[in-house]
Amino acid sequence: MLYDEAAVKANIRNREGKRVFVLGKHDTLTPSARDYLNRERIAVLTPEEMRKDRWKLLDGSFVEGKPEHMTHLNGDVLVRKTHPRIRFRGAMDTLEAELLLCGRETAPVLELARKLLRCDVLEEPVGEITLYGLTEDKQRQLSHFPQEHFGIAHFMPDFSDGAQLLQLNRCRCAARAAELAAAEAFADRDGLPTRPDIQKALNRMSSMLYLLMLQAKAGKPLPKG
Repeated sequence: MLYDEAAVKANIRNREGKRVFVLGKHDTLTPSARDYLNRERIAVLTPEEMRKDRWKLLDGSFVEGKPEHMTHLNGDVLVRKTHPRIRFRGAMDTLEAELLLCGRETAPVLELARKLLRCDVLEEPVGEITLYGLTEDKQRQLSHFPQEHFGIAHFMPDFSDGAQLLQLNRCRCAARAAELAAAEAFADRDGLPTRPDIQKALNRMSSMLYLLMLQAKAGKPLPKG
């Protein structure tokens, strides 16, 4: 497989607190991908170098080999596949799949979804979020007052709506499901959020998908700014 810079970024892993990229025997990197890895000082490892026989568990103990009912949380830590953060990643996979069915119209949302997965696995902050050039305040204004900006009121999808709008609605529902999964996955013992940046990003994502639905319904472009 030929990895370009985007594919490399999507496949960065965390091993013992450090970012690494696994390159198979028959895989190659584009010049820009190799420059990115060098610039970010991300080690390139072979599958053999990544293979381990002893894995750490959350309680600090170790297990020999990788049991089928467990998977990687991050680095060399294994958890059960029913762990809330693994369920969150599954919800994000479903969201990505739904977004892909929308085509390139939702490419910025898909890019953000993949970034959130990366931030979870590598335990990095999400940072500033911009979707379709809209600030958070502008996005809120548009979604709260669609009559003023799109010329239509809030609506419920109907059988008569086109396939694209109905698929956008599926994406919105998947984003909401991912947001609920994140609320469960990233909470301390008192129920307080440990990754409010991820939850906020998902909330903005579902709002943006609703705006795209309004755009499709009204047949008007998104307002600027």
